[in-house]
Amino acid sequence: MVPVPGQPIRAKPASRLAEVDVLKVGRGASAPPFIVMDVIAAANARQAALPPEAPHVIRMEVGQPGTGAPAGAIAAAAAALRSGDALGYTEAFGRRSLRERIVAHYRDWYGLDVPMERVAVTVGASGGFPLAFLAAFDAGDRVALTSPFYPPYVNILTALGMQPVILEAGPETRFQPSVAMLERLDPPPDGLIVASPCNPAGTMLHPDELAGVAAWCDGAGVRLISDEIYHGLNYDSAIATVGSVSGSALATAAALSPSAIVVNSFSKYFAMTGWRVGWLVLPEDLIRPVERLAQNLFISAPHVSQIVAEAAFDCHDELQANVARYRRSRDHLLRALPEAGFARLAPAEGAFYLFADITDRSNDSAAFCTRMLAEVGIAATPGIDFDHARGNRFLRFSYCGPEADMREAAARLKAWR
Repeated sequence: MVPVPGQPIRAKPASRLAEVDVLKVGRGASAPPFIVMDVIAAANARQAALPPEAPHVIRMEVGQPGTGAPAGAIAAAAAALRSGDALGYTEAFGRRSLRERIVAHYRDWYGLDVPMERVAVTVGASGGFPLAFLAAFDAGDRVALTSPFYPPYVNILTALGMQPVILEAGPETRFQPSVAMLERLDPPPDGLIVASPCNPAGTMLHPDELAGVAAWCDGAGVRLISDEIYHGLNYDSAIATVGSVSGSALATAAALSPSAIVVNSFSKYFAMTGWRVGWLVLPEDLIRPVERLAQNLFISAPHVSQIVAEAAFDCHDELQANVARYRRSRDHLLRALPEAGFARLAPAEGAFYLFADITDRSNDSAAFCTRMLAEVGIAATPGIDFDHARGNRFLRFSYCGPEADMREAAARLKAWR
């Protein structure tokens, strides 16, 4: 029987099901693990097994700010919960007041006027990616990205039946894509994912580079998806040309391409990982498609988290103090890690990661990280999570934990060498 579009397919009778030896398992079941989550579990187990007097495990495996949400945001959550008005559904694209604050954020940081209709509040950036991918691409479409990369990009694309096109990037482009690299793609992909500052390398696309990539995408008919969740966490280089809160200049792909999708989150600069709230800035043609998908897949981001996110915009003094702490930790590690045998580090321009080439010490980053956790109590993430072909030679340190821990980590690693 040929299925009729729009009508449900009748279930097989029980007698027929009994004849089936093995039931089908869906494509998504083959998604590989997000290895950093396994490292978190191993570090937790190691800490739990230590006697009380033993030095604690230093957590450098995950990009989770050690401060938690800013005080003003926590106070807003407490007030909302006491009022009893923060536990229901919101519109699929989020509370109007939060979307208006995000619009103001783009005006303040980027000098860009974004219509509120283009802003969609999501269940973290992690909830934004499948919405963007499903709205912009079909199964079988080719989406390019450079390695090393944030693992869920590839894992989500693959689970949705799309084809990641991996472009190996190296130190010569600061592990970022270049227009020359993109021009060699034949045929051009259907989409391109960029991240600046990026995870895991901590490098950035500089102003002319980002503009050039966006122009190439527009000219080649390629949908640009820009991961901007580490905006605000840049230390040395400007991202573009408009003055910013953080003291450097900022830019967003939304200002460079009318067809770009921007993904952002309250997890990193705003230090709200567990609250699971982020946002998309959408091009006009994808507003309603993404809204329909959001209605069906997520309904809405958590109501109380949206209230907390809105309040976080009033906490920049505290958040800028966090950035200053990350900068101090970064600067100390950049001086100390080479003395501890980690001499080849990617330029740490933004985010809160150091990407270390350990070729002269190991060709098995997973085993090296396991040994480092066991012998000196430091958890880091092996590079194979971010680069399937070359990641055995790299590892990633996160430096957004307590400042004292970052200094202690450097001392332990120097003694371990």
